[in-house]
Amino acid sequence: MVAAEWGTGQVLWSMLYFFLFFIWIWLLITVFADIFRSHDLSGWGKALWSIGIIVLPYLGVFVYLIARGHKISEHAMADAQRQDQAVRSYVQDVVATTPTSVDQLTKLATLHDQGVIDDAEFQRMKAKVTAA
Repeated sequence: MVAAEWGTGQVLWSMLYFFLFFIWIWLLITVFADIFRSHDLSGWGKALWSIGIIVLPYLGVFVYLIARGHKISEHAMADAQRQDQAVRSYVQDVVATTPTSVDQLTKLATLHDQGVIDDAEFQRMKAKVTAA
């Protein structure tokens, strides 16, 4: 019954409206995120931009994109570089603090040669290191 009332054009227009609404929400989120991550804006500047976008949403967003649109990509690149550096330093810290199996086998051989551990214990620990 409901499907008979909806023509192809109405479905197309509904999909277009949904798509445009989704893009509008995405633009709002992007602009607000950029406003609040901008280190070059003062608190008052952030407040004025936010109030302007809330009071006059379409005009506020489009004026922001015209006035500060180039800053959005700069802030995104800076955030991506910071995240990349944080991941790289974390990976380097983990690699530096995790002993390799070669280091562990060398220590086991040294302990075995010094007589600290016997043959059975050496073989058991060696199997554990090589299995991991």
